[in-house]
Amino acid sequence: MALLFVINAGAGALDLEAKRAVIERALAAHERKGELLSCGPADLARVATEAASLAAARGTAVVAVGGDGSLNTVAQAAHAAGCPMGVIPYGTFNYFARTHGIATAPDAAARQLMIASPTPVQVAAMNERLFLVNASLGAYPELLQDREAWKARFGRSRWVAFVAACATLLRAQRRLRLHIDTGSSVRDVQTLTLFVGNNRLQLQQFGAEPADTVAGTPGDGSMAALMLRPIGTMSMLGLMLHGAMGRLGEAAGVESFEFTQMVVRPRLASRRKEFVVAFDGEVARMRAPIDIRVLDKPLYLLKAAS
Repeated sequence: MALLFVINAGAGALDLEAKRAVIERALAAHERKGELLSCGPADLARVATEAASLAAARGTAVVAVGGDGSLNTVAQAAHAAGCPMGVIPYGTFNYFARTHGIATAPDAAARQLMIASPTPVQVAAMNERLFLVNASLGAYPELLQDREAWKARFGRSRWVAFVAACATLLRAQRRLRLHIDTGSSVRDVQTLTLFVGNNRLQLQQFGAEPADTVAGTPGDGSMAALMLRPIGTMSMLGLMLHGAMGRLGEAAGVESFEFTQMVVRPRLASRRKEFVVAFDGEVARMRAPIDIRVLDKPLYLLKAAS
């Protein structure tokens, strides 16, 4: 059956026609059929939901064409509909694609897709919102908002993202007072941000992959949580240096641990009913309590045999 391609026309540096040409070349080379569904960011969730429902009914797959945020939206729809999902990445970091052996060059990823088969991969959720790579609350969602503003002004690159992150962290002041329950432990903490990683590659690049403390490893049975304690400006500069060198786990003020489910509540329930949260680069508001967990049902990702 024809693959259904959901193309985020606003993702990546290439224009829509260039993205369509990449897909059409791969389809023609492998004598495959495909339907190309293009949309802007505002219509992405609706188009992804319709495409995933149609793919499930036809016994085929939906393919996300875009960055990690676009992949998140299509994955949410594919997971709910029960159909497989493919990926042609156009993001800045492409952690999800890289972790699963999918080429970051769109032409190569499209060719891989033509010979791929569904493989179960771990996904997680923050309340009812699925995420593939990471979720967070506190300073990290603010960092993402600042990063988009910097990208709009200076262009899309990893260096722009890094400088934007430094600028955000240097002025991070707001403390979260949280009550955290992982089932095996209950604790009260103060932190600038709570970051949850479902992607081993990203954690390894941070230099913050925790030692195994529960069954599995992040992205394969468990997730990792990183907490940044409130620290002064000089300590923050040191932390950013550790992060730039891929040694964040060695920095003072950073704590990491593994878990499979975690419930987060404000320590003073009457003071905060909502948190600003982020999942795979998308920022939103979410009411407490926030339940973060590895989902029992996997996502079936189209992967070529290694």
